[in-house]
Amino acid sequence: MNESRNLLESLGYPSTDLSALPSSEKRFPDGAQYRIELPSTEGPPALKATLEELDRLGIQVHRISQGSGIMLQTDEEIREMCALTAERGIELSLFVGPRGTWDISAQNFTSGGKFIGNRHEGADQLVYAMEDLKRGAQLGLRGALVADEGLLLLTKEMKDAGQLPKDFVVKASVQMGAANPVSVKIMQELGADTYNVPTALTLPKLAAIRQAIDIPIDLYVEVPDNLGGFLRYYEIPEIIRVLSPVYIKFGLRNHQDVYPSGKQLESLNINLVKERVRRASIGIEMIKRYCPDAKTSELGAEGLGIAKTPVTK
Repeated sequence: MNESRNLLESLGYPSTDLSALPSSEKRFPDGAQYRIELPSTEGPPALKATLEELDRLGIQVHRISQGSGIMLQTDEEIREMCALTAERGIELSLFVGPRGTWDISAQNFTSGGKFIGNRHEGADQLVYAMEDLKRGAQLGLRGALVADEGLLLLTKEMKDAGQLPKDFVVKASVQMGAANPVSVKIMQELGADTYNVPTALTLPKLAAIRQAIDIPIDLYVEVPDNLGGFLRYYEIPEIIRVLSPVYIKFGLRNHQDVYPSGKQLESLNINLVKERVRRASIGIEMIKRYCPDAKTSELGAEGLGIAKTPVTK
């Protein structure tokens, strides 16, 4: 194995998982080690409930993301979500669409075809996704989730061509699936501004990835059931120490899949986001208890994809 390990090292990659768990010296642009993310905030009513619950519990989060996507939000809804988050200095990240699982392909739903996930099928779907991104940006959005390598590269090309703002934050979804230092480094080079790693990676594996990349890592510490259902709360202090800069992401176990969402699931979504905020408060208490010196960002910090003043007609 030495020949293979030596080649990896010569290319600048770790040649083994880092069981020693070295502390990361990398930071967010403001010097912070960690930020907090809440996913699956599906539409303005759920977002309003999230913000109200954050105020009630006296905590703050840095990023709020949503899975149903730009395509299934009206212009008015996107403007409202942009305005609500912009006034607080919180990043808003909406998924692009349509994606493979929402198209007519059946392979995504077969036991052997799940790996295709939410990638875009064909050239037309790439064009639709590009249009989604441009529409969101025109409405004030400055952050989106991407789950396709081709689209990831196109986001970089779109920024260079002036079709997307330079400060638009491209978040690679957990459904991208890259799970080793080399493949995640490729995602960084393709244009990912942050990368959501697979949910079941051990800290030594994650430490090896951190050594290879500079962009923030996004990591679920509570994982939805359809992505594994793990709860990693007591690992949070080590996650911050080893993976900085890192987004600590609070999903929620024991609930049905709400994607794609809408009015038919509004009451459920509001209850779900309230519980996610409560879970985040538990995690934040653990940070204060076990690693009180860990540095977090203020709202509005550099590098957050905070929406601009929404465009009105």
